[in-house]
Amino acid sequence: MSIIKFNRNRFPWFNDTMSNWMDTDNFFADDFFIKDRNLPAMNVKEHEDDFEIELAVPGFSKKDIEVTMEDDVLHICAEKRKEEVEEEKDYTRREFSYNSFDRKLHLPTSVDQNEAVKAKYKNGVLTLNLLKKEEAKVQPKKVIEIE
Repeated sequence: MSIIKFNRNRFPWFNDTMSNWMDTDNFFADDFFIKDRNLPAMNVKEHEDDFEIELAVPGFSKKDIEVTMEDDVLHICAEKRKEEVEEEKDYTRREFSYNSFDRKLHLPTSVDQNEAVKAKYKNGVLTLNLLKKEEAKVQPKKVIEIE
């Protein structure tokens, strides 16, 4: 099984204009999702009591990542500073890069911003749990008696 993404640059007639016109991924996008090729991949799961957001951020450590929430916006950013290497003459080829990302997500009104966000980083995956407001949780079905 291959996990290599489709490379549109291999086909010169598939330029950005043609790609945007044929791209159907944006058709399903909403305010909760913002798509950018330079941002880490993200999964969002909605549970009965919370939202679970997973971001693939391999190569970063906990101290490189900052998560804040303000005015209905969840802000996740990370920056890995370049390490100073005195001698680089032993390298035949060097492809390691030190990069950063800055991702902002507009939160739905059902997220309770007064509750603490649980964040966990393990094996290159940052997992955030955002609790829902009590009134946004699925209420049990109420049976109405007919007289």
